[in-house]
Amino acid sequence: MSIKLNFERIQKTLKGKSARLIVVTKTHPVASLQEVYDAGARIFGENTVQEMVEKWEQLPKDIHWHLIGHLQSNKVKYLAKFVDMIHSVDSLKLLEEINKQAAKHNRVIDCLLQIYIAKEETKFGFSEAEAEALLPTGIVGSLKNIRIVGLMGMATNTDNQDQIKQEFANLKSFFDRLSNQFGNTLPNVDLRELSMGMSSDYPIAIAQGSTLVRVGSAIMGARNYEA
Repeated sequence: MSIKLNFERIQKTLKGKSARLIVVTKTHPVASLQEVYDAGARIFGENTVQEMVEKWEQLPKDIHWHLIGHLQSNKVKYLAKFVDMIHSVDSLKLLEEINKQAAKHNRVIDCLLQIYIAKEETKFGFSEAEAEALLPTGIVGSLKNIRIVGLMGMATNTDNQDQIKQEFANLKSFFDRLSNQFGNTLPNVDLRELSMGMSSDYPIAIAQGSTLVRVGSAIMGARNYEA
């Protein structure tokens, strides 16, 4: 099945749902991104800064770029002028650097706090307690060039769908608790997005309340590791 047909199929599954689709394009060539763009995709997700910058330079400028992979503070300066959302904010230090670099371009960058929900040691993220303590601090309120718009989580890499469902349900419950507690009453905080779900588990994520699903191989096919 072609990229276009894959994209259209996934879009049909989202019809009537609250979730929006991020097409994850890591390792795929610009020609493939252009194909899915021509099919109607406008939100693209990349895992690495270098690859995102290279593709941004070559593709139409109405694409909304989301950085979904782990982000090092020293790489923020390369994407600050154009990135629309950063899903993987896992420390206050990173948040402060995003604010610093966004200010240089007179921009406000939307950010998601990555919450550690998996039963794995390889995932990054805040604990629930850390995130809940961070939001009402004066430090976040002073960062005028970022806006915390929600949370992101990655489920355990497992075939156990009950486990995945429970991890997503726990994150949704935490998101709802934060929303009820803080809503949009805090400076630079407007909790409206919940990013969870990838090619293997996005239907479960949607059922649990995801607003952003990150789908790559189910649309783009197998990764091109030579790209």
